[in-house]
Amino acid sequence: MAAELGRLTPRDRLLLDLLDQHRTFTTGQLVDLAFGSVGRARNRLNTLHDRDILDRFRHYQRPGSQAWRWTLGPVGAALLAAERGETLPRPAAVRDATARLAMSPTLAHLLTVNGFFVALTAHARAHPGARLVRWWNEAHCREACGNLVRPDGHGVWSDNGRTVPFWVEADLGTETLGRVGGKLTGYAALPPRRAYPVLFWLPTAAREANMHAHLRRAGVPDGLTVATTAADHAAPGPAGPVWRIVGHPDRVSLADLPAPGGGGAAWDG
Repeated sequence: MAAELGRLTPRDRLLLDLLDQHRTFTTGQLVDLAFGSVGRARNRLNTLHDRDILDRFRHYQRPGSQAWRWTLGPVGAALLAAERGETLPRPAAVRDATARLAMSPTLAHLLTVNGFFVALTAHARAHPGARLVRWWNEAHCREACGNLVRPDGHGVWSDNGRTVPFWVEADLGTETLGRVGGKLTGYAALPPRRAYPVLFWLPTAAREANMHAHLRRAGVPDGLTVATTAADHAAPGPAGPVWRIVGHPDRVSLADLPAPGGGGAAWDG
């Protein structure tokens, strides 16, 4: 353990922290988060895998092969536990957790949510004036919102002086629009300090159009900003001018969404 701790680079420690908070990323997502090239990423990830700091899994698919999904390995999980003064997890328990994640019916949803925030991070790496100030996972969101609503994620995005906090709902098209739209009641019940825009990341343009039609009929709670985009036509990524506010025809960038306090500082840090 002591020897491994001395061999970790700052980027390795970043990877451990990210996987500890967000559970799993694909190779491509880790490239965008922390590496400059696929080749460098694969070399380092494979080294960390050989040392049991990271673990990985993928499902068989035909044709081709699925990208690796990376998780904490037994040594990586033990290093984090040691730093926090916690009991070291048994290697078998860490492997079991990875196996359960690999078979989880919510894995695709988790990777979609993580991919949203990875895209923002990648944009910020390429644009010095932009920054993902905060990124909360579902568990942290649940702690912040209590029993009112269960966001998939929360972030604070800053771009050239504008700061916008937001909640994210990643939709894979598996629920009825009524059920998806019904979540807005919970968001409307949050205290004013957390009355952030609610972003729906939808799978297709058709689903997005149907969502707007549904919300026009059902209505959006007073004081709540709701914006949508569809993954199949959001090529610029979630930071770009891809967001359509319910009730408005034009699309705006993430930084141009209405924010508490009129543009920036009034979010709960």
